Amino acid sequence: MFQDINYQLCQQEDKQAIIGGWCDFLNYFDNSVKVQIGFLNLPLSGGVHRQIRLQAQEPEYEEVCNEYSEVLQKQQAKGNNGLNKSKFITFGIEAENLKEAKPRLERLELDILNNFRHLRVAAQALSGKERLEQLFNIFHQSEQAEFSFNWDWLPASGLSSKDFIAPSSFEFSGSQWFRQGNLFGAVSFVQIIAPELNDRMLADFLDLDSSQLVSLHIQPIDQTAAIKQVKRKITDLDRKKIEEQKRAVCSGYDMDIIPSDLAAYGLEAKKLLEDLQSRNERMFMVTFLIVNIADTKRQLDNNIFQAAGVAQKHNCRLVRLDWQQEQGFMSCLPLGCNQIEIERGLTTGSTAILVPFTTQELYQEKPEALYYGLNALSNNLIMADRKQLKNPNGLILGTPGSGKSFAAKREILNVFLATSDDILICDPEAEYYPLVERLGGQVVKISPVSRQYVNPLDLNLNYSDDENPLSLKVDFILSFCDVIIGSKDGLQPVEKTVIDRCVRAVYRDFLAEPTPEKMPILQDLYNELLKQPEPEARRIAAALELYVSGSLNVFNHQTNVDINKRIVCYDIKELGKQLKQLGMLVIQDQVWNRVTVNRAAGRATRYYVDEFHLLLKGELAAWSVEIWKRFRKWGGIPSGITQNSKDLLASPEISNILENSDFILMLNQARGDRDILAKQLNISPHQLSYVTQSGAGDGLLFYGNVILPFIDHFPQDNSLYRLLTTKLSEMQEQ
Repeated sequence: MFQDINYQLCQQEDKQAIIGGWCDFLNYFDNSVKVQIGFLNLPLSGGVHRQIRLQAQEPEYEEVCNEYSEVLQKQQAKGNNGLNKSKFITFGIEAENLKEAKPRLERLELDILNNFRHLRVAAQALSGKERLEQLFNIFHQSEQAEFSFNWDWLPASGLSSKDFIAPSSFEFSGSQWFRQGNLFGAVSFVQIIAPELNDRMLADFLDLDSSQLVSLHIQPIDQTAAIKQVKRKITDLDRKKIEEQKRAVCSGYDMDIIPSDLAAYGLEAKKLLEDLQSRNERMFMVTFLIVNIADTKRQLDNNIFQAAGVAQKHNCRLVRLDWQQEQGFMSCLPLGCNQIEIERGLTTGSTAILVPFTTQELYQEKPEALYYGLNALSNNLIMADRKQLKNPNGLILGTPGSGKSFAAKREILNVFLATSDDILICDPEAEYYPLVERLGGQVVKISPVSRQYVNPLDLNLNYSDDENPLSLKVDFILSFCDVIIGSKDGLQPVEKTVIDRCVRAVYRDFLAEPTPEKMPILQDLYNELLKQPEPEARRIAAALELYVSGSLNVFNHQTNVDINKRIVCYDIKELGKQLKQLGMLVIQDQVWNRVTVNRAAGRATRYYVDEFHLLLKGELAAWSVEIWKRFRKWGGIPSGITQNSKDLLASPEISNILENSDFILMLNQARGDRDILAKQLNISPHQLSYVTQSGAGDGLLFYGNVILPFIDHFPQDNSLYRLLTTKLSEMQEQ
């Protein structure tokens, strides 16, 4: 089984490179190997609505859950995700027995996987049970039955594997159609009569919005035999040419006047011989079959008419297999067996133009797969689970008004409904509170006039498995003091020593009896500093005084809000310039505390930080880099939201954030940022066009090695849109 790549999205030179690689792939097979490339477009198991229907985890969110499910269903109706599209390559050899065949088949399998890897195509070998499941899905398209099978059942039951996959009935009484259970089907072959094939031909068949099986049986011909066959054909044509010339002379005509067909065939045969001898071309016998399947006879006729139109568009014909429906259907199953003796000789280049790659899809049938828009090329839903990535760290990049915050809110809502993950938000612009409050979360408004407090000295004894939690807390408080003092050279060694001594002293009572009442606050650290004999201690205390007893004492209180709710938003909009950096630093420390608690409970933690560029400066940058490097091991999934892509490359250390993000949602980009990101992420000019002057919600999605253009025109006729929008006029109406 192999996946798709974005062939149709590539530039012309990239397409030529892919076809060249596919030619090399086909040339690998010799005449002893039978190859079948199969495409299965089948209805999703269990029905479309069951696939995207979310279940509310708590009764009070059932209304939101149902509304979001309806939005997904509306979006899905715009595409054809009602079909599950799979691609297979099946190969076989002739051998005396299994023992003789097995080592060669294993070698072929390894070489095929390596060839796919060179094409950057994801592929995997299917087990026997997985192959049976594919056959089961073909035979039970109209049923809700689930595949259930175990090899251990066979000896005890006396049944064979066929008994577990067979449909309720087969009927091949008709000459041009057959019945499989309650379904009607028809097998046709594509008669290739076009002088030149187009690389869109196979893609157009696969884009049809109906259930179908498409099969290409490719039988390589021995190179020596192919050359001899072409030479014999040239000899026959030359003989006919001489006979025509003799007739012309006898009739008094010019001997150079011969039938145009004969001259054209002669030129084509000589060109073919030259290709086989000197241009690394080989000969293949190709059988191109299509099975159309529908619920009714009328629908079947309509599907066949559409397929015939595609064939006609490419100067080919779709011909029904009269009285060979059973043999044709068996030949289309991914078994590598061709029972239809209708073949067309094609060279490597002509065979490769039927390139099996069209548009890459990203639709994961995972319980925690989230919605990220519609594929701009196929209009199909994009559903993906970031936890399946090697590194789930993410970035949302875009110019103001491109839809960054909307995309982040939409994902937060989806995470809340589809997973059990905790969600933490750093909100510098007070944009997230309507959504958080609707989801029963805690909005912590941190400002000089607020009565909600978060203690920066809160200590979680599970702060680290491999390090002393107090040592890590000391590291945080050193950063905290460094931001407060604001020295050009940072804290001096003596100052660091004094702070370390004082921090350990103020936590002594709490560590002896870890109760909330004994948790120290900044006042305790200030008092401990005043007790120290060094002048550096008094300098640090003087700097802290503004934040302890002065007008900026917002962080000199015990935590008095419930920061243990499932979704917590830290609103720091009203923090002034002097406090904003401190606020974001305190929030990062609170996030680490939450992540460590959740890690022990086996729960993931999602962290969204808007205006992420604010965390890429000064002492905050080191903490951000640390999160992007270590969060994955602790069950954390961070997401940075910013318009300033240049800040991500401000230093080699900060650039690690971009390199350690396997998930990037890229919306409309300014020209300078486009150039930087194109070079950093190896984006082609054609792909870059999707983030150039693009509309709100449109852009490129980077998911591991997958790059997809997407559109997300979220329906506005619902209450969810009013929770997610960031447009001022719409928020004021709300």
